[in-house]
Amino acid sequence: MSSPWIQGLRSVALEVPDLAQAEAFYTGTWRLEVAHRGDSVLYLRGTGGDGHLLALHQGTEVPRIRQVTLRARSREALDAVAARVVAAGGTLLAPPHELTRDPAGGVGLKFRDPHGRIFQVVHGDSRQPEGPAVKDRPIRLTHVVLNSHAVDETQVFLQQALGFRLVDRTGIMAFMNCDRDHHTIAIGISDNDALNHIAFLMPDFESVMRGGGRMKDAGFPIQWGPGRHGPGNNLFNYFIDPFGVVIEYTAEVEQIDDGYEAHGPEHWKWPPGRVDQWGISAAPGAALKDAQRRIFFATNP
Repeated sequence: MSSPWIQGLRSVALEVPDLAQAEAFYTGTWRLEVAHRGDSVLYLRGTGGDGHLLALHQGTEVPRIRQVTLRARSREALDAVAARVVAAGGTLLAPPHELTRDPAGGVGLKFRDPHGRIFQVVHGDSRQPEGPAVKDRPIRLTHVVLNSHAVDETQVFLQQALGFRLVDRTGIMAFMNCDRDHHTIAIGISDNDALNHIAFLMPDFESVMRGGGRMKDAGFPIQWGPGRHGPGNNLFNYFIDPFGVVIEYTAEVEQIDDGYEAHGPEHWKWPPGRVDQWGISAAPGAALKDAQRRIFFATNP
């Protein structure tokens, strides 16, 4: 493990303009399950142990991201993060407290980073029994990619506040690690601070491919893929949901330890015409690139 405080990514909260439409898409097409219903909010889970992966809130016409929720290694880790967030230049929005409004419960804190991104860190939240993976259904979230107009500053903040480490950097992205998954947060090098995409872990190659076919049949074509990334070595298919949020089916994410050797942009280069290891798919098109810069963090979640 690299971070002494953060175990991994638990969930992402979004505001959507039509909660009923969101439920139909994310249960019927994306294949999550309803974990809990609240007042104008819906919590959806995968087949893994997390109580929920997505919290979908009824919002206005403009979809937004409310927060990214990470899981702490211990209750003591929450206090350490609270102190380090402030020291690193972030703003503590809520100190460690009982999460009575979250159906998964536990203790958590909330903070805003120097560029307006909102994170929650939780410990002791309820888990569901984790059985065998189910074909063609998401297990958990594996990573979230957040754009940054100041990637070096964002990288330093994640290192100082949360104990992440840089494991790889390409010409377009910095990959940040906290545990076994190659990256849990990646920073997209950009001129904005939008949500780039959310990645859902599938059981295997077959599930990533069948998911691509199912999404295509439902009117949501693959925007990029199928392919295999360089950093992380993971399989991918990218899509745009009904509200413009970029989501990814992925599998076979590289598992690393503290001995992993980091590489820079000079290492992660492909032959002309390729943008991944396989070279089957074309580069991401304008629709995907546009969607990856449209979903911003809410200012008052």
